[in-house]
Amino acid sequence: MLVVGTAGHIDHGKTSLVKMLTGRDLDTLPEEQERGITIALGFAPLDLPDGRRAALVDVPGHERLVRTMVAGATGLDAVMLVVSAVDGVMPQTREHLAILQLLGVRRGIVVVSMADLVDEELLELAMADVEDVVAGTFLEGCPIVPTSAPQGRGKDEVLGLLAGFTESQADPEGPFRLPVDRAFSRPGFGTVVTGTSWSGTLADGATVDLLPSSRQARVRGIQVQGQSTATAPPRARVALNLAGTEVADVPRGTVVAHGHVPCPHMVDAVYEHLASSPPLDDGAPVRVLLGTSEVLGRIHMAVERDTFRPGSAVPVQLRLDQPLPCLRGDRFVVRRTSPLETLGGGRIVDPYTRRMRRRDRVAWGEQTLRLDAGALDVWLERAGDDGLDAKDWKKRRGTGGVVLGGRVFAPRVVARLQGALLEALQTFHTDQPLALGAQRRELHRDRLAHLADRVFDDLVESLSTSNQVRLDGPLVWAAAFEVRPSEAQVALQAELAAAIADAGLAGTTPKGLHTAFPQPEVAALVRLLERDGTVESIPGVGWVSAVARADLKSRVRVWFTTHDELSPGDFKELADLTRKTAIPWLEWLDKQRYTAFGPSGRRTRGSQLD
Repeated sequence: MLVVGTAGHIDHGKTSLVKMLTGRDLDTLPEEQERGITIALGFAPLDLPDGRRAALVDVPGHERLVRTMVAGATGLDAVMLVVSAVDGVMPQTREHLAILQLLGVRRGIVVVSMADLVDEELLELAMADVEDVVAGTFLEGCPIVPTSAPQGRGKDEVLGLLAGFTESQADPEGPFRLPVDRAFSRPGFGTVVTGTSWSGTLADGATVDLLPSSRQARVRGIQVQGQSTATAPPRARVALNLAGTEVADVPRGTVVAHGHVPCPHMVDAVYEHLASSPPLDDGAPVRVLLGTSEVLGRIHMAVERDTFRPGSAVPVQLRLDQPLPCLRGDRFVVRRTSPLETLGGGRIVDPYTRRMRRRDRVAWGEQTLRLDAGALDVWLERAGDDGLDAKDWKKRRGTGGVVLGGRVFAPRVVARLQGALLEALQTFHTDQPLALGAQRRELHRDRLAHLADRVFDDLVESLSTSNQVRLDGPLVWAAAFEVRPSEAQVALQAELAAAIADAGLAGTTPKGLHTAFPQPEVAALVRLLERDGTVESIPGVGWVSAVARADLKSRVRVWFTTHDELSPGDFKELADLTRKTAIPWLEWLDKQRYTAFGPSGRRTRGSQLD
């Protein structure tokens, strides 16, 4: 739906123009009729010559009602800037034009009203005055149409120009958001809220959040432009009947949301300080107007300066006294706390930010500008070693990144963590050159100790996938690492192999081995023999040579060629072992599935012994 708004100074004929175009008088409140000014936002359907129906928003022009004006002007597809031919351009004309520029409105026309009250010369002067004022703005070069509401002058031309505007592209995939500009109770229905939907779609019967509070409500009726419907589309005038809530629960500034909408106390933004505004100190108190919300806060520069200069545009951080429902790209206006005047405005860049430290503000500002330009990986960079939850990253519509343990990290962060792991591994290899590899949990310390177990394990796997490390159960070693014993160590290793072989099936315990060979590298050299298959550790027995183990297997196979079962006593004689050593061997045979436990002894598993 095309949404068109009015803007301009008080008493310049905005509401009369709306009545001329639609036939409706939007000054319906008693106070409005008594004072002859628009106080609340007014809305009316507008039938265009091409058959489309637009939504017309009439905003107040009084300087004290700028918040209401901002609420109505946010999200407009086009605007009619109204200037009286009698008064010409006035202060609120300029302020409204500046606000429209800050809110991102990019199309419109200028309507010079009350043309019947001046002669042609004054009318031409008024039109020339307007042309000068809009120079350099989005309205530069736009049509300027003289009108007279009582005479109907200019009606067809205005309608024809509005028909030339197209609807802005909506975001049906985003969360549904409806900033509430009005809430009332209707007999027989309960609480009704109205507003212009910004994004997403909403189905009748859905449960919605009333932000920034934690309240929820159920939708039990939807109207779009006064017509009942089952679904509320984006960028339309919508009324919602809410069950389970009172009018007091949805004050002005509430956002009805369905889907993920953050409510931060702090946001990063790109801010433009108006050329007409005086300098402003860094950290100054301000009013922030976004949609129908108005919150107090302070504005901090993310550049190496301490003063906002007129006409400058800089990255900033807004620290707010109250939570503000918003998303990246939302437009806002900044006003002075006192006296009330518009200072500037901009767009939200990061509603998920953390507190900016003053010493980091230049780098922070550079990141903010990159994020504003579409580099969403800045969110991952700011998350650092903590990363972002994968679901959170999806809610932000992020793409790319590296997933470790269900969290998403910036590639440069992962590269740094991988480097730290490889450095730790290299230190281990340097300190223990004969070790086959480091225990995985031994590496999960120091610079990597803060990582969750799942994240660390996936970090190790990522290095394995890229062939930078090798894995063997809990052991990790660098892909380029090889154990290179010295000549003396090779000789010692040969002695160890011989000693283990001499022990036969009786085995050699680690304690016995260290007693016979007190050298510190004995354990590492035996592990190398184990990796080569020369020896094996048998639980309850100790180190045994591969030759002895193969000989035992051969003896057992021969035994079962003439016997059905093998009792412990038979096995003791067969292997020439004591009972203390025989039992662990029998258990080992079972575990290797060479034998199976029977009623009176072991039975062969047949082919397993072949």
